[in-house]
Amino acid sequence: MKNYVHNARALIFAALIAAVGYSASAQSGQLNVVKPAIADRDLVIQIAEVTENAVFYPVDIEGTRLEVLVVKAPDGRIRTAFNTCQVCYASGRGFYKQQGTVLVCQNCGNRFRMSQVEVRSGGCNPVPIFPQNKTVTDTTITISKDFLKEAKVIFARWKRG
Repeated sequence: MKNYVHNARALIFAALIAAVGYSASAQSGQLNVVKPAIADRDLVIQIAEVTENAVFYPVDIEGTRLEVLVVKAPDGRIRTAFNTCQVCYASGRGFYKQQGTVLVCQNCGNRFRMSQVEVRSGGCNPVPIFPQNKTVTDTTITISKDFLKEAKVIFARWKRG
């Protein structure tokens, strides 16, 4: 019985720590949902998973780690981009994390509104994935392995350095 009570207390303590951690993360505005990684195939995103909070999809293409971000912009349109900055990518820290309603470059600190994902090209913003580079149906967004393979060069130092 003594062991049962000890285990129950440990579980309750762990649950409280997890709840406090989640609350602190939510209050700080960091809403970074990362999906399980896929390797060497097309990326298929379920539209039902897309919300106003950016969702990050890791992909491994021939040993290079890439990441695609998807978000529903305030206008209701679903936007896609590579999670690397068009200016800072070579630094290894040119990737974004969501803070509140903006994406923040982890290299230069530039703040980027969700409404500008996949709209702006050039400058310090996520590399857009335009409509011609993906297939969209009523339920999915598919980004081909071949297109992902073309993006490997901008991820050569990604999250390193």
